Amino acid sequence: MKYNAGITGIGISLPNNVLTNKDLENMVETSDEWIVTRTGIKERRIADKDTAASDISSEAAKKAIEMANIDSKDVDLIIVATVTPDMMYPSTAAIVQNNIGAINAAAFDVSAGCTGFIYAVTIAKQFIETGFYRNIVVIGCDILSRVTDFTDRNTCVLFGDGCGAVVISRTEEDGIIGEFIMANGAGGNFLTLPAGGSRMPSSFETVEKRLHYTSMNGPEVFKFAVKAMPEAAIKLLEKYNLNLSDIDYLIPHQANIRIIESAAKRLGISMDKVGITLDRYGNMSSASIPVTLYDSFIRSEIKQGDNILLVGFGAGLTYGAVLIKWII
Repeated sequence: MKYNAGITGIGISLPNNVLTNKDLENMVETSDEWIVTRTGIKERRIADKDTAASDISSEAAKKAIEMANIDSKDVDLIIVATVTPDMMYPSTAAIVQNNIGAINAAAFDVSAGCTGFIYAVTIAKQFIETGFYRNIVVIGCDILSRVTDFTDRNTCVLFGDGCGAVVISRTEEDGIIGEFIMANGAGGNFLTLPAGGSRMPSSFETVEKRLHYTSMNGPEVFKFAVKAMPEAAIKLLEKYNLNLSDIDYLIPHQANIRIIESAAKRLGISMDKVGITLDRYGNMSSASIPVTLYDSFIRSEIKQGDNILLVGFGAGLTYGAVLIKWII
């Protein structure tokens, strides 16, 4: 028997500290006009030194669980999509499991860059549809400020910290209509965190060479993104025999306003039907999509029964899309 899966609760957690473009003007050679024109970003949130990914993940998860009207003990699985875990191991998901008292839940992390939330939702959907689990918490969380080189004017203007969480449960109606995920590993070197893994273990030399910060080939990532997001959407629709007219609202990964506008244009979606938060929060990696979904919900830009397309791209290079019916 195949069960239906849907989002029954959502919550977010954002640091209080705001880093504006004006602040960045005092840190690197840049300007507010330059950043806004090229990215659409005006400010971003930065976690304080004592806040880890598990802290804001736990807060967002609790809010999502409360909205879903379940108890933490009812959670069967926790998946955290992140590239900035608390530590290499244990998983951030396992730490969250303990923090929120989800004593009956399995837990693991997913690393798919900014597409992480899409990948994690896709995984959760399978567990629900097969009847293996009933309630799953999916979290997209990144504290990118910890791996951002604030002397690099090309990357430090882009990233922010944040977290979004959803509860995916067995539902009466089909709340997650379809999904598509893919990777192009040949482009993996375009967006990397070079040191700290088994290829290049941490050392005095890697620290001195600033190899523990995000390294990005911006033009190549841009070229990939403008093709990958529409492709993911179209592949999903083809897979499920759907049309572009079946999409009521678009929640794209919040990397760059020009990428978002390009994707919306190629999909024939008006910008007034596109969720945008990057002006306020920047690129939060795997947190961007769930935070923007929550923002669109509380602003009443989406309503019950809407078909919402979530689409993203990220390190890997990865890309993917999920089409959901909003049932909250």
